[in-house]
Amino acid sequence: MNHRIGIWTVREEAGAIARHLAAELPGQDRRHVSGDAGSNSETFSRIFGNHSQWVLVMATGIAVRYLNGKLTHKSEDPGVVVLDDACRFSISLVGGHEGGANELAYRVAEITSAVPVVTTATEAIKPLVLGVGCRKAIQCDRLDGAIRDALAGVQHSLSDVRELVTVDVKGREPGLREWCEAYGIPLRTFTRQQINERHWTGHPSEWVWENLGVPAVSEPCALLAAHRGSLILRKEIKDGVTVSILKDQLHGGEKRHGIT
Repeated sequence: MNHRIGIWTVREEAGAIARHLAAELPGQDRRHVSGDAGSNSETFSRIFGNHSQWVLVMATGIAVRYLNGKLTHKSEDPGVVVLDDACRFSISLVGGHEGGANELAYRVAEITSAVPVVTTATEAIKPLVLGVGCRKAIQCDRLDGAIRDALAGVQHSLSDVRELVTVDVKGREPGLREWCEAYGIPLRTFTRQQINERHWTGHPSEWVWENLGVPAVSEPCALLAAHRGSLILRKEIKDGVTVSILKDQLHGGEKRHGIT
C-alpha cells in the first residue's frame, strides 16, 4: 500500500474543500470525479486500496455506503476520515489506530477548524485536556517540564491526556508540534475569533490581549475543547509556558466550565 492520502468528494460544491486539504496535507493524492454517484463510487472502489488513508468529504451515511464491501481487516484497511461539506466535524471512521485515522482526523480538523471526533476507547476515556500558551520559539524541553509539573500538581500523568489545545498562531510553534509528536498527543487549535466569541477565563492577561488580540489562551482553549467537565488547574506559568487543565466528566456529576 502506498503511503499517501486520498481525498474524495461527491458534490461539486466540496471541490474547494478538497483543494484546500490537498494543499495542506502532506503526501496527498487528491482525486475528484465528476458525474453521477454510480460512476464516482465505482472509480473509488478501484483505487481505494491504493492509498494508506482517505478523507471523504461527504455525509457519514454516504461514506458508509462507499465503504460497503471494501474493508477486510483493521491491520490492512486504509484509515478513513469523514468531513462534512460544512467542515463542522472531522470523524475518524475506520482504522483509528492501525490506519492512523485518529491522528488524521485531528490534522483535518486543524486545517478546516472542524471539531475532531474520535470514538476509539483508549482515546475517548482519557479525561484530560491541556490548554497551553507559550512564548515564541519555545523549546520542547521547557514545554515538557512545565506540562509535567502541571500534571503532577493535579496528580495525573501524560497517559491521562486526550489532547493539547492552543490558539491558532501558537499551533505553528515548532517546539509545541515537536512535543505533541513525541508523545503522540493530538494538537488542536482554536482561532482568535472562536476564543473571543466565548472567552471563558478567570485570568485575563493584558500582554496576551495586546499581542494576540485575545484575553487569554490556555483557559479558554481548554474550555472550548470540551462541553462538560471543569478546570482542575486554572492557570500555571513556568518558563514561558502557561498550562490549564480541564478534566472531562464522562459520566456527569460536575458542573460545566467551572471558572467562577
